[in-house]
Amino acid sequence: MTDKYELISEEYIKDVHAEGKLLRHRKSGARIALLSNDDENKVFNIAFRTPPKNSTGVAHIIEHTVLCGSRKFPLKDPFVELVKGSLNTFLNALTYPDKTMFPVASCNDTDFQNLMDVYLDAVFFPNIYKNEKIFRQEGWHYQLENREDPLTYNGVVYNEMKGVFSSADEVLDRAVFNALFPDTPYGVESGGDPEVIPDLTYEEFLDFHRKYYHPSNCYIYLYGNMDMEEKLEWLDREYLSRFDRIPVESEIPMQKPFSEVKDVTMSYPVLDSEPERDNTYLSVNTVVGDYSDVTLNIAFSVLEYVLLDAPGAPVKQALLDAGIGRDVEGAYNDGILQPFFSVIAKNANAEDKDRFLSVVHDTLEKLAEEGLDTLAIASGINYFEFRFREADYAQFPKGLIYGMDLFDSWLYDEGKPFEYLKELDAFEELKKRNGTGYFENLIRRYLLSNNHAAVVTLKPEKGLAARREKAAAEKLAAYKASLSDEELDAMVVGTKALKEYQESEDSEEALNSLPMLSRKDIDRKTPLHPDTEQIRVNDTTYLRHHYFTNGIAYLTLLFDTAKVPDELVPYLGILKNMLGVVDTEHYTYGRLFHEINARTGGINFGLQVLPTEKGLDDSKGYRMFGVKAKYLYREKDFVFEMIQEILKTSKFNDKKRLHEILASTRAGMEQAIPAAGHTSAAKRALSYQSLLSAWTEKTTGIDQLRLVKDLDEHFEEKADNLIENLQKLMNIVFRPENLTVSVTAEEEGFDGIEEEILSLEENLCTDPFEEGSFDWKPEQKNEGFKTSGQVQFVAQAGNYRKDGYEYTGAFRILRMILNYDYLWMNLRVLGGAYGCMSSFKRSGDSYLVSYRDPHLKNTLDVYAGLPEYLRKFDADEKAMTKYIIGTISEMDTPMTASSRGSFALNCWFAGLTEKDFQQERDEVLDAEAENIRALADPVASVLAARNICVIGSESSVDKHADLFRKIESLT
Repeated sequence: MTDKYELISEEYIKDVHAEGKLLRHRKSGARIALLSNDDENKVFNIAFRTPPKNSTGVAHIIEHTVLCGSRKFPLKDPFVELVKGSLNTFLNALTYPDKTMFPVASCNDTDFQNLMDVYLDAVFFPNIYKNEKIFRQEGWHYQLENREDPLTYNGVVYNEMKGVFSSADEVLDRAVFNALFPDTPYGVESGGDPEVIPDLTYEEFLDFHRKYYHPSNCYIYLYGNMDMEEKLEWLDREYLSRFDRIPVESEIPMQKPFSEVKDVTMSYPVLDSEPERDNTYLSVNTVVGDYSDVTLNIAFSVLEYVLLDAPGAPVKQALLDAGIGRDVEGAYNDGILQPFFSVIAKNANAEDKDRFLSVVHDTLEKLAEEGLDTLAIASGINYFEFRFREADYAQFPKGLIYGMDLFDSWLYDEGKPFEYLKELDAFEELKKRNGTGYFENLIRRYLLSNNHAAVVTLKPEKGLAARREKAAAEKLAAYKASLSDEELDAMVVGTKALKEYQESEDSEEALNSLPMLSRKDIDRKTPLHPDTEQIRVNDTTYLRHHYFTNGIAYLTLLFDTAKVPDELVPYLGILKNMLGVVDTEHYTYGRLFHEINARTGGINFGLQVLPTEKGLDDSKGYRMFGVKAKYLYREKDFVFEMIQEILKTSKFNDKKRLHEILASTRAGMEQAIPAAGHTSAAKRALSYQSLLSAWTEKTTGIDQLRLVKDLDEHFEEKADNLIENLQKLMNIVFRPENLTVSVTAEEEGFDGIEEEILSLEENLCTDPFEEGSFDWKPEQKNEGFKTSGQVQFVAQAGNYRKDGYEYTGAFRILRMILNYDYLWMNLRVLGGAYGCMSSFKRSGDSYLVSYRDPHLKNTLDVYAGLPEYLRKFDADEKAMTKYIIGTISEMDTPMTASSRGSFALNCWFAGLTEKDFQQERDEVLDAEAENIRALADPVASVLAARNICVIGSESSVDKHADLFRKIESLT
């Protein structure tokens, strides 16, 4: 292929065990990076440098719209058809402040080739030039169904960004970027500001694509076990050879340093019922060099860990001691041209700004002068090195993450794509520099003597959301009033035409254009083989999961909480946040944390529910307190020593420390619960009927937030009771009779574990205690939780088993049909919601939920229409095959060693075997349309329960108050 491509460089990248090559396509100018190895989970990514000039969100809207039909694949939404009908292990598109990516992954060779073809045709030959309705649907449009109706805005990206801009953290993040880089593309919002998105015209939108979506401005990445020569030949023949190289001005300019630190103050919306006191964000943000120094960038990640993230981190602790903010966090924002370091105090007050800056500066100055804790630095280095070596990215293919890491250097220096895949030497260098003054000098140079910085204060403002809604409504009303009757009629016609387009079905020819596998291409045998060897150590069940782990052991200790009295159950959620971050007999909490992270991959504490009897009766499920650790085999003795130290000698008598943890937990939950409103609403709706869900809600959900908030606000009067409850739980939970042990490792990793368990059990509590149980009864609460946001998360839940219906693999297909057909069409395409989800568990617990949804009642009406849709459901062989393939894709997601171990553990408790998964797979592969129609009654049963929970805007929840039994503010 040397006549088609220029080989720029090649090297073996030992850190990721792959052969790397960098090429340039001679005719088109396309940049190509290859990573060849034996990974069957192949990855393709095509990306473009897409620097925005304003906050209309044009880059984001193009990311959405190019996947709405193309030259070879003229469907309305080939992306959705691919999700339904491919064996992908990843399929998405992502907009960043300076680039847009279109990555796909698959283990199936034919499927992988098909995915590449569809994505390449989408980005280079989209139908956006032929059909303006694509832009209107995904971006924004005026909506007017009748002349008498109020004029509104709608659009998928528009509604998505309304949700984003409802989050104080997102508003702060945008304000910081704007302040630090005002003269570059980072100074605007690439995702789109809802107030600015409607300024984008169709022609400006097309011009952006014309300019940037050309091979001369693209970056192509291929990873895994494949014939790279064949792929390159195909790329040239089918796509790249059709283009000539052109100059594309897309370079990201450097922001010139400031002569003085900037000071910016902004507001974010809160409800009238929320306090403005203790609700301000204070931040100081400093630019640190540029992307090109890998060692420097890792060093600042370590500094973030040492100064701000670790328990007792000095800058964080100094601010907390000064009473500035309930929570303090750091952020080292890399992956951009000029990374920056942030110190953020949450739940603070604006008048504390000067004191905030003084404490940060004085603490950093003292650390630079007196020196940093070398153990803390060693702990930080090991933490990041362990993560890099382990390369465990949960459900995301590691080749996908490697491909994203390429852009940390490649986007800004086209000759250096692999810099951030070669980090092990940098870790070794940093270990040598620990204790030499290197890290202290970084503080002096970049954090103390650097004017390229911005102080950003984000203040709460009551009524701001309502005023913005009113201003938008008045602007639209004024615009509507300026229109003639003919223009209004045209707008009504346009709204109707868009809806007709959205509701229209693709032609048979269009559907046939999309390449698709057949059922015969799918392996009939399930890949799910829960590998568990059960042995007994005294009276303790010990589960061994034999998988290749590359020398890492994954340990899980599960303690049954069934005997915890009802009044103590909520305090389990608090206990899990206390362990490992309070003093013990031999360690201060800071020293304990660093000792652990300097030698392991971490010891963590959490709560876990485990269904039994194949999940048929959740009242019999286990409610566990979990201790998880990951470590190299040689550190086994140390890990058990640390676990024993924590479980036996943790101290809860330091009230100041307990209050700090509570305040931090509260701040985190107040941000996380509304940010993941779909998950929060669905879990809450399930808790009305499910014991396990109700227990989870009490210990980790909205109920837990309420408890944490109450303890934080009334700490002085409730501290003694809190300490007493925590100590009671330590004695009730961490007992030998409650313990189940699970270890995932190779054979060597199991050596000596039994002896360690016996030693641990000898030191656990055996004192008598007063037993209790979780006292729960079903209660349909149907709550509406009001937020200062502008969108809704609408959940409805039920349980089909309660009416005698059985689980079948067809429910897996139903989820695919709903998420990417019925709900997708009605909630996203027609309704403008950003997302929609559904779930149907073996236990019968099921839910439907929307994500960043402009509607509320309309969404519930869509849910109500589902049984009738299913009764009339019909699909020919090709359509059913597509749904089946998409379902199998979700079922066959490759698992890491740790996730295999967790899966095997869950299966052991639930009594699920390979036979059960084979039966489910057979039911999926053999399904026909009548099997889906047969689910109409079970789904009707779910909906008939009318368990509804909504997290949404104050105006929408109040408007539909009749739907709820209780309405209150979320926070």
